[in-house]
Amino acid sequence: MPELPQLILATRNAHKTEEIRHILGHRFEVLDVRSFPELPEIEETGTTFLENARLKALGISNRIDGWVLADDSGLEVDALGAAPGVWSSSFGGEEGNHQLNNERLMREMAGKTDRNARFRCTLVLAKGGVEKGVFLGTVEGSIAVSPSGNGGFGYDPLFIPADHNATMADLGADVKSRLSHRAKAIQAFVRELETGNLVDF
Repeated sequence: MPELPQLILATRNAHKTEEIRHILGHRFEVLDVRSFPELPEIEETGTTFLENARLKALGISNRIDGWVLADDSGLEVDALGAAPGVWSSSFGGEEGNHQLNNERLMREMAGKTDRNARFRCTLVLAKGGVEKGVFLGTVEGSIAVSPSGNGGFGYDPLFIPADHNATMADLGADVKSRLSHRAKAIQAFVRELETGNLVDF
């Protein structure tokens, strides 16, 4: 059996790694930077998803031999002026605390009638400190009044995708792997691979 090409994700978020691995199926051996403890944390100082994804992709690929894929993604809520946006993971005051993030979102949305929102994902592919591609994904939806479901992570218990009556956390991994913002960005990456546009891969 031929050896799978290796793809290194510029993240230490185990949930994100498992989700991307699930979406990609058996195309790659998917690792993340937890497998390389010598790598530093890349400070996300950008003000857009693209800036942060680029910082991570180039920062890690400058220090490691191989293909690096970096993701920056988040939730935009119309009634909150597109917040939390790039600060989605620290919206509740503590980086990566999903419960605090969701609690703050519910407080901010209390009594609001406009509940339109979207998840955005930006992926940057890099090798040797050189950017090789940018891939985007968006899923429109709305914010639920209260959380529901045990699947997914982050804001999934509060996000209802358009044309669905259940939250992303209720829909389960198989559905999410087809319709999520990250799934759409990964699908764009795979299309580039399949068309031969990423000739160095």
